[in-house]
Amino acid sequence: MRPTVIDIAREAGVSLATVDRVLNARPGVRDKTIRAVNEAIVKLGYVRDLTAANLARGRSYRVAVLLPDTESQFIQSLADALTEAGSAAATSRTELKLHRFPAEDPHALAAVLSTLPDRDTVGVALMAPETPVVRDAVRSLRAKGIPVVALVSDLPNADHFVGIDNRAAGRTAGVMMGRFLGGGPGQVMVLGQSLLARDMIERRRGFDEVMQRDFPGLEVLQSLETHGSPATMRQVVAEMLANAPHVRGIYAMGGGSRTLTQTLDDMGLSGKLTVICHELTPHVRTALERGSITAVITQNTGHLARSTLRVLRAKADNQPLDEGQEQIRIEIVLRENIPPLPDSTRPSLDDKVA
Repeated sequence: MRPTVIDIAREAGVSLATVDRVLNARPGVRDKTIRAVNEAIVKLGYVRDLTAANLARGRSYRVAVLLPDTESQFIQSLADALTEAGSAAATSRTELKLHRFPAEDPHALAAVLSTLPDRDTVGVALMAPETPVVRDAVRSLRAKGIPVVALVSDLPNADHFVGIDNRAAGRTAGVMMGRFLGGGPGQVMVLGQSLLARDMIERRRGFDEVMQRDFPGLEVLQSLETHGSPATMRQVVAEMLANAPHVRGIYAMGGGSRTLTQTLDDMGLSGKLTVICHELTPHVRTALERGSITAVITQNTGHLARSTLRVLRAKADNQPLDEGQEQIRIEIVLRENIPPLPDSTRPSLDDKVA
């Protein structure tokens, strides 16, 4: 028979109430008693059924997820995956509340975070740039005992990060760019939505490491920020191509793929440059098929969503993580290995921005 809390109490020589306080990390128990209870747990091989315990206490896991409110196809697919994961987790008493905040407005994000109900929220996940106001908001949540998970783009003071290794993703982009261009000579343009976002910073750092080490014949130009604006994207791409006539490749570190491919098409350059971007959105899929994008580095949004919920539940229960299960893989997609869609619908290049 499996050991019970009664067996633990008998082995440790304490009351059932004391065992319950130790198991739930409640205050008011002496260190000596805590050690005795934990030693009894180890000796008896007791494994706690958290689902049953939470059901008995009527406990629910209410988690909040905050995403920027943009027309990005990647963020929308992530929001859909989170909603689906939340629905699937409802049977295990997990409630997911999805919040959207104005992109490029960290103060608005901080305001949303400050209004979250402390007693009802067991964890928060957010995709946000690294700014002082966001760091302060995260610090405030953690001071209240609410764990914070950084999603897609890491934050230095979050409890955990769910997403691909962005530095490795940048190195991967560097290897592909250098090999597609045959090592040079030539120039490479780099585009990023915002260099306040840690994923952009880490991708650029990894990209530079590989290009400088392995492909010194290729000149990597300065990063151009677009801030999610199609007009800015068109302007910086056109100006750079006009002033840097030897550009042979473009590394788009995140966002704006629809505007980028449209701009290149308008300039008669579609399919003539090596273009590497991130995330297999519906538009990017079509652009791959047409040859206007060369390669895509992507991550599974379903895995991101499910991992986010698992991590927040584990943090709420003070349980260890299965690091292998929570590792998000870097995936490379070319025209030759595009995964099939679940239905026959094919998006057009006029869909929302990628």
